[in-house]
Amino acid sequence: MDELGRKTVAEFKQAVKTPVVVVLDNIRSMHNVGSVFRTADAFLIEGVCLCGYTPQPPHRDIHKTALGATESVDWVYTETTLEAVLQLKQQGYKVFGIEQTEGSLSLETIVIPEGEKMAVVFGNEVEGVDQEVLRHCDGCIEIPQLGMKHSLNISVAAGIVLWKLAEQRFINAKESV
Repeated sequence: MDELGRKTVAEFKQAVKTPVVVVLDNIRSMHNVGSVFRTADAFLIEGVCLCGYTPQPPHRDIHKTALGATESVDWVYTETTLEAVLQLKQQGYKVFGIEQTEGSLSLETIVIPEGEKMAVVFGNEVEGVDQEVLRHCDGCIEIPQLGMKHSLNISVAAGIVLWKLAEQRFINAKESV
């Protein structure tokens, strides 16, 4: 582990996090939930909020894709996604739905300003982010796509979005070396 530069759970808990919280809005698949945890761990994301009927750890099917990330990444559960969004906004987070909507921002234009906290809401595999939740978001971010489908599996979308939001940390780390 040392030769790969991997953090222990204790080191992960103490590390400075990317100021992003992932909100999962009624995700059905335990494998998608586990994948999001694993991605959140990879990019030192602040935490995950599981909402509604989104499955919660511990569960072997979540663990199958999370591979222990449910132990390193902080998470909470709220009964509704709207409750989570309103709480995050009260705590000073800018909240964005990851959804293709009229007026949505293209992901490549997004930068987290220094000192700003962001939450990103990923929606149900079929229905997307709930419309009532979107009404309370500060905006929507879409992943630009060139093909025919214009939709991605939530675990793939989370990987793309969380990389983009963490990317500046990697650039800054390289410049300081």
